[in-house]
Amino acid sequence: MQHPGQPPGEQPFWSVPLPGLYRRLTTGTDGLSEDAARRLLAQYGPNQLRPKRHVDAATLFIKQFTSPIILILLFAAVLSSFLGDPTDAVIIMVIVLFSGVLGFWQEYEASGAVEDLMALVQLKAMVLRDGHEIEISFEEVVPGDIVVLNAGDGVPGDCRVIDSKDLYVDEAALTGESYPSEKEPADLPVDTPLAKRTNALFMGTHVVSGSAKALVVRTGRATEFGQVSRQLTFRQPETEFEHGVRRFGYLLMEVTMLLIFAIFAINVFLHRPVLESFIFALALAVGLTPQLLPAIISVNLAKGARRMAGKKVIVKQLSSIENFGSMNVLCSDKTGTITEGTVRVHSAVDVDGRPSKKVMLYAYLNSYFEKGFTSPIDEAIKSYEKIDVSRYRMLDEVPYDFTRKRLSILVSDGQTSTIITKGAMQKVLETCAMAEMPGGERVPIGRAAAQIDSLYRDLSSKGLRTLGLACKPVDKKETILKDDEIAMTFLGIIVLYDPLKPGIAETVQDLKRHGVSLKIFTGDNRLVAASISRQLGLRAGIITGPEMYHMGDEALWARVNDVDVYAEVEPNQKERIIHVLKRAGNVVGYLGDGINDAPALHTADVGISVNSAVDVAKAAAAIVLLENDLNVLIDGVEEGRVTFANTLKYVFMATSANFGNMFSMAGASLVLPFLPLLPKQILLTNLLTDMPEMTIATDSVDEELVEVPRRWDISFIRKFMITFGLVSSVFDYATFAVLLWLMHASVDQFRTGWFVESVISASFIVLVIRTRRPFYQSKPGKYLVMATAFVGLLVILLPYSPLAGLLGFTPLPPLFLVALALIMSAYVTMAEVAKAFFYRRVRY
Repeated sequence: MQHPGQPPGEQPFWSVPLPGLYRRLTTGTDGLSEDAARRLLAQYGPNQLRPKRHVDAATLFIKQFTSPIILILLFAAVLSSFLGDPTDAVIIMVIVLFSGVLGFWQEYEASGAVEDLMALVQLKAMVLRDGHEIEISFEEVVPGDIVVLNAGDGVPGDCRVIDSKDLYVDEAALTGESYPSEKEPADLPVDTPLAKRTNALFMGTHVVSGSAKALVVRTGRATEFGQVSRQLTFRQPETEFEHGVRRFGYLLMEVTMLLIFAIFAINVFLHRPVLESFIFALALAVGLTPQLLPAIISVNLAKGARRMAGKKVIVKQLSSIENFGSMNVLCSDKTGTITEGTVRVHSAVDVDGRPSKKVMLYAYLNSYFEKGFTSPIDEAIKSYEKIDVSRYRMLDEVPYDFTRKRLSILVSDGQTSTIITKGAMQKVLETCAMAEMPGGERVPIGRAAAQIDSLYRDLSSKGLRTLGLACKPVDKKETILKDDEIAMTFLGIIVLYDPLKPGIAETVQDLKRHGVSLKIFTGDNRLVAASISRQLGLRAGIITGPEMYHMGDEALWARVNDVDVYAEVEPNQKERIIHVLKRAGNVVGYLGDGINDAPALHTADVGISVNSAVDVAKAAAAIVLLENDLNVLIDGVEEGRVTFANTLKYVFMATSANFGNMFSMAGASLVLPFLPLLPKQILLTNLLTDMPEMTIATDSVDEELVEVPRRWDISFIRKFMITFGLVSSVFDYATFAVLLWLMHASVDQFRTGWFVESVISASFIVLVIRTRRPFYQSKPGKYLVMATAFVGLLVILLPYSPLAGLLGFTPLPPLFLVALALIMSAYVTMAEVAKAFFYRRVRY
C-alpha cells in the first residue's frame, strides 16, 4: 500500500509547508484521534522494520523433519515398503513422527515464552492523541501522530520538526556522521540531500539534547532506515554460545558421517542386503546425531529466561544467556548502580569554601531556566532551596553537550543581562579570566588558582562531587553562542553528593565470590573515584581518561586486568576499555542506561541495561534489568549459569552413553552374522533415551557449577566423549558376551536384550554424568527422575507387551534381568570412578 508520507508525483515532506503536510496526513496540531489512529494502524500495519516473527505452528512442525538424514531415512523406509516390508516402514515412520512431535511441542512452548517476555521491555513513544500526551509502544505509532521528544528518546519514524529547542540528534546510524545534527523547523528545497535535511528526523536515530515536537510522516519500512534495511540481512553477531553449539554439531556430524559410510561399505562388502544395510546405517546416523539439540537448547534457554524474568531480569536475546553466565568482568557506571542515583546538593560555596547565597542564586537560575537536557543535578539544585526568580527572564541557552561538559544560559533582570555557566570544574575554569573573592573583589584567575584547586581537592577527597559556576555580564545581547563562553568570572562551587547504596560493598564482594570483577567507569575526578574505591574495597589503582589518551592499546592491555576504577572517562573511551578487556581474554558485560552508552553496550559480550534507561540504551542491550540493582544482576548471573550448566548436561549425555551405544552397535555389526539391532529398534532406542534428556531444563544444578564463570570448550567435550563413550562401550560388549556365550541367545533375544540394556544404561547414566559429585550426593530434578524411571519400566515391559512382535522383540529369561542388574551396577560404579579420575586430570 502507498504510504501517505509522499504520494506519487508530490513533493517530499521536508519541502512541504507544515499546513500542507497536516492536510496530506489528515491530522492537526492536537494530533490524531484514537479512532483515526486505530484505522491508520489497521491500514498501514505496525511500525516495524521487519514483521514480527510470530511462531507458525505448521512451519515449526515441518521443520522437525527437514534434517537431510531424516529425509533420506524416510525415503528409504518408503522404498522398503514397496520392496515388500511395509510393516517395518510404517513403524520407522511412526517413531520418526513421534520424535518430531516431541521436538515441536518443546520448541513451540519455548517460542511462546520468549514472545511474552519481550513484551515487558518494549520501547515507548510519547504522542499527542486528542490533544493529550499519552505513552504508546513504537509499534503503535502511525503517520499523522505528533511525537514529543526529549534527550535520550528514540525517533519512532521519519518526522517533520514542528517546534524545537536546542535540538541535537545523533544520525550516525543513518548518515555515518559522528557529530550530532542540529534540527529546527524550516521549509527546505526538494533536492536537499539526506544529511542536510535539518527540519527532518529519521527513524533509527535518537535525541542527544534538547526537545521537540514532530509530525510523523513515514513509519516502518517506508522510512529512510526501512529502505536501507531492505538491502541488508539482519543478523546479530554470533555469540560464543552459538559458535560453540555450531562447532559441537560439526564435531558430531563428522564422527557420524565417517561411521555410517564405513558401516555401510563394510556391510555391503560382507554381502549383506544393500537396502537393509543402508537403512541400518541411516538409523545409526539418527541415533548419533543430536537431533534434539536445537529443541533442547531452545527449551533450556527459554525456561532459563522465564526463571530470570522471575528475578527481574529480562532476556531480549536468548543466546546471550550463556555470555551472561560466562561473564567474568562487569563494567558499570557509578551513578544509580553503585550509588543511590539521587543526587543531592551538599552546599554552594565561594572560592574560600564558605556558603554563598550568590553562588546558590546563580546555580538556581541556570538550572531553573535550563531546557535542553533534563538532568538530575538540575532537579537537585531546584529542590534544595526555593528561590523567587520571577524578576528574571531567560533570553537564550547554549545546552550541555558531552564535549564542552557545561551549560550556559543568558538571563535578564530587566536592567542587565548575564551569562551564567555551570559544568565540570576544569571545563568551567577554562572559560574564566577572573575569580570573584568573598568580599566581591575580582582578581585574575591565576592568583586564585591555587586556592580553588586546594578547595576542589579537599571536597573531592571526601567523595563529594563538584560543579564550577561562572558568570559574565553582557550588554544588549539577546542570543549567545558557544564562542561567548570566554573571559568569564569564576564565582564558586556547587557541592553535590550521591551516597552509596546500602550494602553495596557486600554486593561487590558477592560479585567477586561469583568470579565477576567489577570495573567502575565514572566521569568524576580521580579523587572522588579514589574515595568510592576505598569505600567499596576495590584495588587502589586508577586510570583517568586524560591518561588513556597518552596510552597505546598495548600499554592499556598490560594494566587493564589490574585496575578496577576508570575516572574522568569520556564516552568513547568506555568502548576502548571494553575492547582491550576482551582482548585480554575476558567475557565482558557492560551495564549502562545513558545516551552515550549505546556503543559500549554493542561492544560488550553482553550489553545490560535497565527498564528505566533511555530508549537508545535499552534498544542496544541484550539483557534488561527491571531494577537498577547489582543484586538483581547477581541473581540473573546465577540463573544464566544454571541454564548453561543444564545445556552442557545434554551435550555430555549426547556424547557419552548414546555415542557409546551407537559406536558399539557399529562394531558389533561387523562381527555378527546379523544386524545387532533393526533400524526401527535403533530409532526406538534413540526416541526413548531422548525422553529423560528433554526434562533437563528443569534439573537442579550443583552449587559449585554456578560459583564461577564457565565457557564453551570443545576440547573438553571431545575428551569427555572419548572417555565416557569408551566406558559405555565396555559394558555394551559385556552385554554381548552375556547374551551370546552365557545365554546362547537367538537373534531376536540378542536384539531384545541389547535394546533393553542400551536404553536403560543410556537413561540411567544421565543421573551419574549430570553432576561432578558422586551421584548419590546430588539431588536430580523430580521430572528427570520420573522420566528416567518411566523409560526404564517401559523398556523392561515392552518385550512382554502386544507390541513386541511388531518391534521384533521377544520375552527375556529372568536370568538376563539378573545379569542386566549386575552389568548396570558395574557400569555405574565404573562411570563414577572414571568421572572422579577425569575431573582430576581435565580442568574445566
